[in-house]
Amino acid sequence: MTQQSPQVPATEPELSGVRNFRDVGGLPTVDGGRIRYGALYRSGHLARATADDSAFLSGLGLHTVFDFRNSADIKLDGEDVELAGVRNVNIPLSDPAEGAEFWHMVRNGDLATLRSLLSDGAAAARMTASYRTIVTGRTAEHGRLLHALAEDSVPALLHCAAGKDRAGISVAVVLLAVGAERDAIEADYLKSNDPHRRYTFHRGDGVADEVPAEAAELLGPLFDARAGYLAAAFETIERNWGSADRYLSEGLGLAPATRERLRARLVDTGTA
Repeated sequence: MTQQSPQVPATEPELSGVRNFRDVGGLPTVDGGRIRYGALYRSGHLARATADDSAFLSGLGLHTVFDFRNSADIKLDGEDVELAGVRNVNIPLSDPAEGAEFWHMVRNGDLATLRSLLSDGAAAARMTASYRTIVTGRTAEHGRLLHALAEDSVPALLHCAAGKDRAGISVAVVLLAVGAERDAIEADYLKSNDPHRRYTFHRGDGVADEVPAEAAELLGPLFDARAGYLAAAFETIERNWGSADRYLSEGLGLAPATRERLRARLVDTGTA
């Protein structure tokens, strides 16, 4: 018996107060399936969601919103808006103290300070190191996420602050677990560079709103989604575990049966 595949959404919504929102559905898997539409979403934080945004999100039938921000992020941006009947789970993927001084200087520093922090490839190197650290240092958190998705948390929305890095890695891990094609995972990740998705960066109080061209160039690597960053995460998996399968089973504690449940929730095989 053939199972009818979910239809592609006619248009992608443009939410006023939520950046970088999208349905991850439609991505191909290595065995000919597709990620199911309406099962896995990603975005930036929901703290500034408008009433219309909230109404749209409430209409998705979400079971759980996973928020990967730490307490410092939440203090800066605010708590997510509440969506009726939706569970909110906070799984911080970075320490509040991690880089606090650095980000303070990025927000408030003058051009000379930014040059000292970010020039000569330092900004990109920092991002690459951060991706590697999340892979090796947050296995318990990613294991918790995958087990929750396999059990009862779909449809789910995964987000951090900008929806690019912590959410980007987490979505990539989920997609890896259900057998999505690597090129498709990368293509979805790189969508965060679309102009209407990019995180709007604000300098600190007392700092000119208009970012000088040189400062914008220095800051660029921090706010880009770069294929090299994601490649570093995958390379770290290979280096530390030898393969994606061992990473999932040994690093994240994902048993074959749990992985199959996860796949059943997220993948449309086109057959029944």
